Amino acid sequence: MMDITAIGEVLIDLTQTGVNEQKVPLFAANPGGAPANVAVAAARLGANTAFIGKVGQDGFGAYLTRVLTENRVDVSGLRTDDAATTMAVVAVSDTGERSFRFVRGADCNLKPEEVDTGLITGSKVLHFGSVSLTAGPAREATLFAAQSAREAGVLVSYDPNYRDALWNSQEEAVEWMKKPLPLVDVLKLSDEELPLITGTDNPEEGTRRLEAEGIRLILVTLGDKGAFYRWQGKTGLVPGVATTVADTNGAGDTFLGAVLSRLVSRGEKPLEGLTAPELEAILAFANRAASKTCSRSGAIPAMPTMAELEEGDNTHEA
Repeated sequence: MMDITAIGEVLIDLTQTGVNEQKVPLFAANPGGAPANVAVAAARLGANTAFIGKVGQDGFGAYLTRVLTENRVDVSGLRTDDAATTMAVVAVSDTGERSFRFVRGADCNLKPEEVDTGLITGSKVLHFGSVSLTAGPAREATLFAAQSAREAGVLVSYDPNYRDALWNSQEEAVEWMKKPLPLVDVLKLSDEELPLITGTDNPEEGTRRLEAEGIRLILVTLGDKGAFYRWQGKTGLVPGVATTVADTNGAGDTFLGAVLSRLVSRGEKPLEGLTAPELEAILAFANRAASKTCSRSGAIPAMPTMAELEEGDNTHEA
């Protein structure tokens, strides 16, 4: 059985790495894309993961396929397309904060009939984000995958990662970001996305509203303040880990990949019997993983391995 299958975008993050002597910005072609990031993050931390998506028949597409494979992510569900591989231009401020500009391509063109449902139903978790809900056949393919997972009893994980440049309006974004919620078991969102989804920036009230809609585990990332959770009617805050930030790109995906990697290690039903203390230990581990990613540049290249996190960690279940 596969632990985690992710569906959505895998792309090139053209990430600013600095400036040259003439003050011209310098960029590195890093592999990225939120669902692919989650798959790699979880794989680096010991989970068996797979990815479903689409790349172009070009050098970037071949490179991304190789990166996923090298990181032990099953690419049997990865398709190719005549359109070019998608790119995200990521500019980084002096404080490490990011701004995005997308050049969309192959990722939008994944069709429902190209989705490997056997890969989904043979997994413990299906994970997806909202970028693949923005346009093209990929919108229907993503919802089809989530519905297939739900019907098969597969745990559904969702990150409504808001990228304003990809939507015609905030209203359209909110409408589509909310659409999958009835299918979702695990929801991870940032403090910036919380008011968009719930209408309030208060984590206690916002997560209460989401739990009332049937979402079982809700996680709100609060940057360096840590992670807020709601589980079985209870809430808590697990503090973040202080770090010198080089680049926040991929930090949220690392956090979620780390959470999912620990949940699937619990057995076929990842949430069954989960206690609040056990969850807090998982979130502390995930915060450390995200902190490590923030201390380095790029998304996938910055993600930690289990060996890097093992020192001082006593949360791993044998």
